[in-house]
Amino acid sequence: MRKNKIIEALKVAFPHTIPIFAAFWCLGLSYGIYMYHLGFSAWYPSLMSLLIFAGSVEFVAGNMLLGAFDPIQALLLTIMINARHLFYGLAMLEPFRNTGFKKVYLIFGMCDESFSINSSAEVPDGVDRGWFMFFVTLLNHLYWFSGATIGGLLGNLLSIKVEGIEFVMVAMFVVIFMESFKKKNQKLSSIIGLFVCFIFLFHSIWKRIFYPCKYGFNYFYFYII
Repeated sequence: MRKNKIIEALKVAFPHTIPIFAAFWCLGLSYGIYMYHLGFSAWYPSLMSLLIFAGSVEFVAGNMLLGAFDPIQALLLTIMINARHLFYGLAMLEPFRNTGFKKVYLIFGMCDESFSINSSAEVPDGVDRGWFMFFVTLLNHLYWFSGATIGGLLGNLLSIKVEGIEFVMVAMFVVIFMESFKKKNQKLSSIIGLFVCFIFLFHSIWKRIFYPCKYGFNYFYFYII
C-alpha cells in the first residue's frame, strides 16, 4: 500500500516537471560547457550541481574558483544571490510540516522552479502531498545534475564560443518573472522590483558612458583648450 502511494505521487509529480526538464537540460548543458571552457574537468560541474544545486551561484562560482581565495566574499555573494530563498522558506513552513524525513531534502533542494510548483500545484485527492513535493524536487535536481554532467563531458567535443553563455540564467529568470506576473492578482511588488532594476540599470549605464565622457571633456577643456 505504501509503495503504491509513493509511485502514485511520482506519476502525478512528473508531468509538472516536464517544462523544467527542458529548461534545466539546456541550462545544465550550458553550465557544463561553460565550466569546461573555464578550464575545469567534468567532475567539477557534476559535483557542484549535485551538492550545491543553485544554478546562478554555480555560474558565479566558476569565476570565483579562478580568483584569489576569499571565503567571506563567496559567502556574502551567495547570500545576496540566494536571499530570495529566505522568503521561499517562510512561505513553505506550513506545506513542509509533517513531511517527516523528507523535509531535510525538501529544504536543501528547494529552487525557484520547485518552489513554484510545490507552492501552487493542486495535488489530487488521495495523493500524498509530501511525496509529491519530494519527487518534484528530486526530479528537478536530477535534470540539473544530468544536464551539467553531460555538458562537462561534451565540452571538449564542442568547438563553440561561450562568451555570454552565462546569460541563460538571466533569460530563465525573466521567463519565471513574466509567468509569475501574469498569474498574480497583486502586481505591486513586481512593479517595485522592476522599478528598482531600472534604477540600477540606469546607474550602470551612466557610469559606463557618461563618466568617461565627462572626464574626457574635462581633459580636453583644461589641457587642450
